[in-house]
Amino acid sequence: MKVAIDMGATTGAAPATLDLEELLATRLLVQGNSGSGKSHLLRRLLEQSAPWVQQCIIDPEGDFTTLSERYGHTVVDATRTEAELTRIAARVRQHRVSVVLNLEGLDVEQQMRAAAAFLGGMFDADRDYWYPVLVVVDEAQLFAPSVAGEVSDEARKLSLGAMTNLMCRGRKRGLAGVIATQRLAKLAKNVAAEASNFLMGRTFLDIDMARAADLLGMEKRQAEQFRDLARGHFVALGPAISRRPLPVTIGPVETSARSTSPKLTPLPEAPEDAAELIFSASAEEQARPVTRRPAPPPPPSTNELLAQLSRARPPAEETPQTLFPEIDEAERDRQIDAIMAELLGDPDASFRTVAVLYQDFLVRCRIRRVPGEPPALPAFKRRLAVARVAPDTEVAQSDGWQQALSLSETLTDDVQGVFLVLAQAALTSAPCPSDATLARLYGTHSASRARRLLTWFEERGLLVVRLDFRNNRVVAFPDLSAETAPGDPNGPDALVEERGAAE
Repeated sequence: MKVAIDMGATTGAAPATLDLEELLATRLLVQGNSGSGKSHLLRRLLEQSAPWVQQCIIDPEGDFTTLSERYGHTVVDATRTEAELTRIAARVRQHRVSVVLNLEGLDVEQQMRAAAAFLGGMFDADRDYWYPVLVVVDEAQLFAPSVAGEVSDEARKLSLGAMTNLMCRGRKRGLAGVIATQRLAKLAKNVAAEASNFLMGRTFLDIDMARAADLLGMEKRQAEQFRDLARGHFVALGPAISRRPLPVTIGPVETSARSTSPKLTPLPEAPEDAAELIFSASAEEQARPVTRRPAPPPPPSTNELLAQLSRARPPAEETPQTLFPEIDEAERDRQIDAIMAELLGDPDASFRTVAVLYQDFLVRCRIRRVPGEPPALPAFKRRLAVARVAPDTEVAQSDGWQQALSLSETLTDDVQGVFLVLAQAALTSAPCPSDATLARLYGTHSASRARRLLTWFEERGLLVVRLDFRNNRVVAFPDLSAETAPGDPNGPDALVEERGAAE
């Protein structure tokens, strides 16, 4: 069913209508400096659409609570716990009641947490209650800021996540976001980008005018007109309003906000006893208890600071004995190293995925009863790369090997083992491993992939590959001041040869 909402008039006194059904599917963004008429526009939209769709208003200043007197909106005071607000929001969707979440009186962080809890409850409602709801958020830059402010990171993430869910994933759940902001630059881009309808009001900063003109598809030279817009005048664009930028004058409203714009009023005549009224307390004030903030303690003197520094430190408290046996970290590391060696002793280990190897490793740790928590997956990947090399004690303690380990940390987990094998060969002047050996370490049977991996290392400046006069490959490491002995790149897999010799 198509419902045309009368928003006011366009140029030439033609009516400016908004397709409500299209708005529910495409969302709306309103921008305008303070005093440009954003709240008036939202009030007009809410009043005109109240008979047709359920509404939820996130109201940081309590201006929209007057809708309850004329249109029956239920005012939800946000001075509740977050869990209670979430449950109320779920019941709002279940019973299809239009509400105003009044955040007045809360500080910014409390407003963000309350709005996040309420929007989260509406978003997580059961599928049976996914009826259309027009969700209007005034001063949206408070709940979806583009940069971190003075609030905690946790509150910002909660609020920004709730606003992102509303604008990005709310359509399938029947939630149609209508957000209003004073400045587009203060609003998170991933929230603003999901709106397809725009109503741009008066703004003065160049960055905001440029973004508004860009969203409306206007040329840069046309952006200056946003400075000249009067209060209540907007430029509209979107599938629910107009396919081309359209000047709109917002019509009158039936309800009024609790706060109004300041207006000049004449001063009263100065009373003759003005001084007595100001400096003399009334009987009511005298009966009221006076609360004064205690004065801060004086800073300590230099002698007191020196005395504090010269005092002997109290003996450290003995660490209470734990009920659990102490873990010998050295013994634990030896057990893990033994398990890693046993794990890599399987000839097919190089061609198994890291996830499969990690599950096998956890089972072996339980069988060996290794104390403590087993290494997490990232730590296991690192141990796996080092265990595949297994350098001797002299090489492992050398400065070159420690530098090689540091260089390998800049690489992804799947190529660290290959890099360390090449580095070990260079530090020990061993022949360069063949393509078949490198392919096995990389977890593939393709020799061409091994050669491409060497090229990738070389492009990153980690090593230099060259061929001698016999077409044997030599890999040099500039950072380690070492290079491998010449090795046949087309030679067999060294591990296969070793296994055959042992048999």
